[in-house]
Amino acid sequence: MNRPRLSIVVPCYNEAACLDMLHARVTGAARAAVGEDYEIVFVNDGSRDDSWPVMQRLAAADPHLVAINLSRNHGHQLALTAGLDLCAGEEILIIDADLQDPPELLADMRETMRAQGADVVYAVRRRREGETFFKKLTAAAFYRVLDRVTDTPIPLDTGDFRLMSRRALDALLSLPEQARFIRGMVAWIGFRQVPFAYDRAERHAGETKYPLSKMIRFALDAVTGFSTAPLRFASHVGLWLTGLSLLLILYIAFGWISGSAVQGWTSTMLVVVILGAVQMFVLGMIGEYLGRLYVESKRRPLYLVQDVAGPVRGQSTLGYHAGMSHGFAPGAVPEPVAEPETPGE
Repeated sequence: MNRPRLSIVVPCYNEAACLDMLHARVTGAARAAVGEDYEIVFVNDGSRDDSWPVMQRLAAADPHLVAINLSRNHGHQLALTAGLDLCAGEEILIIDADLQDPPELLADMRETMRAQGADVVYAVRRRREGETFFKKLTAAAFYRVLDRVTDTPIPLDTGDFRLMSRRALDALLSLPEQARFIRGMVAWIGFRQVPFAYDRAERHAGETKYPLSKMIRFALDAVTGFSTAPLRFASHVGLWLTGLSLLLILYIAFGWISGSAVQGWTSTMLVVVILGAVQMFVLGMIGEYLGRLYVESKRRPLYLVQDVAGPVRGQSTLGYHAGMSHGFAPGAVPEPVAEPETPGE
């Protein structure tokens, strides 16, 4: 395969207002870094605005751009997986479409990669402009709690904005799990990984695609994907409650022997409520892990591609596209099948 020196992968959801500026800035950064030997991969994650028509227009005018249209909204991490799976560069830059992460940092990140002999340069946020106090507080708390409970050390205050070598990406693509927390998966594969500090800007346009509900789901994916701490916590709580139950039994026995009846509906109900709440929590955590095992056991493709505009150079290994499955590139026209000759003609 004739690989470009650089691939820039951008998952997009309802980002029509950003795409023209994004394309211009990413193109400028790529040309400044590697000349014309690059590709840009936009992944439309089932957007409900005009993102796909805008991508088609840009791809028609720029041979370096390939736009991938997923069959539905798969979520940010799976859309990013699709772009990484279908890109072909020797170096891969991951960046979001909202332009909070400046693409102009590409040259400095490549210099850091070369100078330190690294396979991954991950961007660490020094400041987060244009974000609410609640978002900053919960993000800081999330990374620090995650660092305490996960079995794999995950760098603090980092997103998916990073530069990777091809061998690091190939290692990442060998991990087939459905519930993907990519920044944790990149940390898990190892190789030499170095930080790159930067200041995060405000969104260029639009609104955040991570409301509170998605942030909670994302946090669950991170914790359950990289830690068994919730299950260990359930075991520890069970041991503590067993000890407290023994003390309660001793207290009741002492009251019976001394002739003082144990009174109080309140104390009884308090014990019942506490035990019931803990049991429900433990069952919920067990159910969360069992649900993930159920989803993984299906072995479904991680993403489904509906349409492609532009030349895809990568080979799909984790997803599905009908054109790829028949041996021709997406967007290309397959060779016509010759009609069988009729005997006797």
